[in-house]
Amino acid sequence: MSTPLAGMIFIASLIVALALVWKPFGDYMYRVYSGARHNPVERVIYRLLGVRADAEQSWPVYARSLLAFSVISILVVYAVQRLQDKLPLSVGMAPVTDHIAWNTAISFVTNTNWQAYSGESTMGHLTQMGALAVQNFVSAAVGMAVAIALVRGFARRRSGTIGNFWVDLVRGSIRILLPIAFVGALVLVAGGLIQNFAGPHEVTTLTGGTQAITGGPVASQEVIKELGTNGGGFYNVNSAHPFENAATWTNWFEIFLILVIPFSLTRTFGRLVGQVRQGYAILAVMGTLALASVLLTNAFELSGNATVPQAVGAAMEGKEVRFGVSNSATFAAATTLTSTGAVNSFHDSYTPFGGMMTLFNMMLGEVAPGGVGAGLYGMLVLAVITVFVAGLMVGRTPEYLGKKIGAREIKLASLYFLVTPVLVLAGTACAMGSAEQRASMLNTGPHGLAEVLYAFTSASNNNGSAFAGLTVNTPWYDVALGLCMAFGRFLPIILVLALAGSLAAQSPVPEGAGTLPTHRPQFVGMVIGVTVILVALTFLPALALGPIAEGLS
Repeated sequence: MSTPLAGMIFIASLIVALALVWKPFGDYMYRVYSGARHNPVERVIYRLLGVRADAEQSWPVYARSLLAFSVISILVVYAVQRLQDKLPLSVGMAPVTDHIAWNTAISFVTNTNWQAYSGESTMGHLTQMGALAVQNFVSAAVGMAVAIALVRGFARRRSGTIGNFWVDLVRGSIRILLPIAFVGALVLVAGGLIQNFAGPHEVTTLTGGTQAITGGPVASQEVIKELGTNGGGFYNVNSAHPFENAATWTNWFEIFLILVIPFSLTRTFGRLVGQVRQGYAILAVMGTLALASVLLTNAFELSGNATVPQAVGAAMEGKEVRFGVSNSATFAAATTLTSTGAVNSFHDSYTPFGGMMTLFNMMLGEVAPGGVGAGLYGMLVLAVITVFVAGLMVGRTPEYLGKKIGAREIKLASLYFLVTPVLVLAGTACAMGSAEQRASMLNTGPHGLAEVLYAFTSASNNNGSAFAGLTVNTPWYDVALGLCMAFGRFLPIILVLALAGSLAAQSPVPEGAGTLPTHRPQFVGMVIGVTVILVALTFLPALALGPIAEGLS
């Protein structure tokens, strides 16, 4: 069987699997977030937190609760890293340096999980489990909570509340993420991933006499990582390591885990607003963009359009022979289309245009299907911008799901879109404008620029993957990228919650002759066009100086 054909079968099987679970899983999440009853475990958690679970919150209270939880989480994760040599299960690890601890605390709390260190030689077991793995769950649950709050804004009429943050956080963690992680870990253990509690300095002799450092609950951390809760990992090579990704079918399963929640949330959205066809429309936008990206990334990598790949006949540099070109390219597209950040190959070694696709995926705002929760609310913001543009074309006040998109709503949506481009381009400019920071680049020319651009794009969009080739373990990069992660996460969230509150307070607008149908192929095409055009206008100059210039040279 040829490599392209095998790759197409791999992609087609993923599409079939995602289609089969879309309705039941989306309906399950709908019941999770719309149900009125709390289970016994949740009631205990609410009592410990002092939370009135049946009390609804306005958007400012919801936002303050989210920010308070996140700030406390950052402080706890930072403290655990700095004090890990004095805590149990440190397995001899020294305290993490201040700038790495800052960067890592921000990274995991913002659901980025960017790592400027090697996990197996830096973090003890307690730090991995009690700080980082906990944030893998709750930071993803925060994104889901924000998405549900925005959907409630569309669904509610003349309401001053958008839900309860603590209830949304706990339910997302207890009822969705934990069960999938438990089952997924069992599947991966069956596939050959290790799940032990050995010390990181324990050495295992492998076939051929090579030695590998083993240790830590790798399988459970891997499935948590792939659930759209971003990259990272115990081993520095991430999902290219056989202890984190053992075979072709585990590679398939990990991609499935990356995509299943973001895609299925479109069904949840349709159920919550009472119009399932609206969920189909958003799914169509995400699916079209995702499929186009996957196919283009595969095409660029399989063509091997660069000097070395053409000489050897394949673009295999930086890729695992267990997965090959196509399955690696599909993983790369999936991980950058979402805010996952896990990698099974080095994106820095991709062909110029293949590497450009990983950058472009993140620059889209990671909305196809995007991060856990973040993809849905990002796509809904783009839908708001689209109906506003359509309203300008016909001279009519735009509406979406029965809500008017007025000056306040479009200002919030526009500011949401502008946050990450400002962070990405300003951060890249600062790095390239300093000789000291340019010294961290291992490559010069367009490829070196692409490495820096990738780092700030990944951080600002809370992705977590890296282009490699750039030494970011310096105080300047740790602080700068940490600020990008923080602002790139929390500023958009505040804007989304403000938009949710504004929409929830509105009275419903009846459909008229001039109302744009937002469930038809016409609207799907318009959202795709607006998304691509906005990104092209914003980032094309930077891409032209980086991967495009490299590809044309």
